[in-house]
Amino acid sequence: MSETLNNPPAVGATVNRLRKEKHLTLDQLAAVCGVSKSMLSQIERNETNPTLATVWRLAEALGVTIDDIVRGDDPTHSLTVVSGASIPVLNDAKGHYSLKVLGPASLVNDMEWYDVTIKPGGKMTSSAHTARTTEHLTVFSGELTVQAGIETERVYAGQTARYAADQPHEIANTGAEEARALLVVLMGKQI
Repeated sequence: MSETLNNPPAVGATVNRLRKEKHLTLDQLAAVCGVSKSMLSQIERNETNPTLATVWRLAEALGVTIDDIVRGDDPTHSLTVVSGASIPVLNDAKGHYSLKVLGPASLVNDMEWYDVTIKPGGKMTSSAHTARTTEHLTVFSGELTVQAGIETERVYAGQTARYAADQPHEIANTGAEEARALLVVLMGKQI
């Protein structure tokens, strides 16, 4: 009984496309992911298939999942499930809040969304974003206070605050318990 072995997926075109979308040269990507420029060039030309460790380094450097690289541009895949372990988490240096980056890197210039957790007394302060950028904060538990420009509102579990984020703004936990929310950022477009 013989088995037919499938060839491993050719990831070169996908790596090349993702690198160019990020406006990175081969040298820049090599510096970020720790893979030599010559190896990256061979991968992009499909002259070699990278190891799983190399694909992982490329995914981290390009801000995508391993599945994004392996699946590539195959239109037969219309559903992707991202494991919790591959979702980046940004933690405040003081430990006051954390942001789970739920949106894919490919949308970063259009839309971002985060699972936000803020401890009592913690706050996230932001400078003004691009003109016409808006934020939409839906509180799941606890309570948060949003300040956008000169306006301030308290937002309770089950409520959503929508505000202009093209001005200085802040999300603070003024309550007694940890608060959790979904933050959606819709980026304004440059003219």
